[in-house]
Amino acid sequence: MPEPDAPHPVDLHVGGKIRLRRKLIGMSQGALGDRLGLTFQQMQKYERGANRVSASKLQAIAVALGVKVSWFFEGLGDPTAERCGEDPIARTMDRFLATAEGFELARAFPGVPAGQRRSIVALARSLAEEDGNTPALQS
Repeated sequence: MPEPDAPHPVDLHVGGKIRLRRKLIGMSQGALGDRLGLTFQQMQKYERGANRVSASKLQAIAVALGVKVSWFFEGLGDPTAERCGEDPIARTMDRFLATAEGFELARAFPGVPAGQRRSIVALARSLAEEDGNTPALQS
């Protein structure tokens, strides 16, 4: 059972999608906050899921970021899907891209020569296993 003060998984997902889209278009938290009449600290709280985004604010964020409101919920799936075996690969990819490091790695990775990409993947798997984390995706 999640802690009472822990952010709701939907708020974490929506916040991650806000961060992802903002970074994809090269906008800072401050610039997005300015467009919405908010501080960059409030944008940080939205992106971390610490503060829940209201429906009207989510609509304004969608306009500022050039996406439909439904885009923020893509990948979240059906609320009953977890009980029915929701796709763990999609969840892993969403969590990966929601991190600053994951986003930067995904952005740079296509520019790395193929042989070196395989070495990077092997290194990441090795580090994850060393840490006791089982890699979510196997090739």
